[in-house]
Amino acid sequence: MKNNSKNNKEKILVTGCAGFIGSYLCEALLKNDYIVYGLDNMNIFYDLYKEKNLEILLQYENFIFEKDDIRTTKIISKIKPTKICHLASIAGVRYSLENPIIYYQNNVEGFINIMDEARKNNIENVIYASSSSVYGLNEKVPFNETDNLEKFNSPYALSKYCMELYAKLYYQLYNINSIGLRFFTVYGPRGRPDMAPHKFLNSIMNEKIIQKYGDGNSYRDYTYISDIVDGIIGAINNKNNIKCDVYNLGNSNPISLNTFIEICEKITNKKAIIEKLPNQLGDVPYTYADINKAKIDLDYEPKITFESGLKKLYEYLKE
Repeated sequence: MKNNSKNNKEKILVTGCAGFIGSYLCEALLKNDYIVYGLDNMNIFYDLYKEKNLEILLQYENFIFEKDDIRTTKIISKIKPTKICHLASIAGVRYSLENPIIYYQNNVEGFINIMDEARKNNIENVIYASSSSVYGLNEKVPFNETDNLEKFNSPYALSKYCMELYAKLYYQLYNINSIGLRFFTVYGPRGRPDMAPHKFLNSIMNEKIIQKYGDGNSYRDYTYISDIVDGIIGAINNKNNIKCDVYNLGNSNPISLNTFIEICEKITNKKAIIEKLPNQLGDVPYTYADINKAKIDLDYEPKITFESGLKKLYEYLKE
């Protein structure tokens, strides 16, 4: 990532700045002398978790925070950033089954507002968070960006695909350049407490029951947070001047649920107490990223293995 001279610092808006990925990205940008405007609604679902992330960012003098809603914010008109990195959204497949309207309002309507503000202010570069969930129940693996997308399995997945469609529309109509990043199960220290790596390690180390859905043969492409941030920065730098496209950001080394539990047991040196349950509505059997396209255009090269990443998370949880 480039360093900018003090008199010509690049202004970047990061929405969802107090979230897991957003807070790590902001830190990386701040350490490289960017002026970072962070926007977050600080929703009560993750209130304490987000407060801690925000405390870290507020220690940097080139970080400016604004509490606001992406559906109505006019911050882009106010600050006129060079680039926008839109990470704010309501996450979670299972919660979206119970509250589909919230996902449409926040993820789709929120993104439309961001893109329309970009249009009004001639902001030509938007990077935004999509998800591996868009591949849904597709059976061909690894998932490639050119695969047909028609087997969505949750309102969350569909909301992310809608964002991709609106990005294409805004490029077609208004030449707003955008790069969508399909994240594959991101984990690491400060990760969301409802995510499996955090939940499983925390429960096993404290000898609590973990819930295992299905036979354990489902698998996920777990991606460590620092690798994801590297991929986002590759999209921000955009060395090949991509106009409108989407990229997989995964580890390309999927891990089965059974293996995941075994690694957790090895790291904690404790045996998991398992409650076996049937498969959950909305879940997909596997995720597996083809990352060749991101390697070429974004210089993306994941470095952290799943076991070493889980060890880092375990050390964090112990502290």
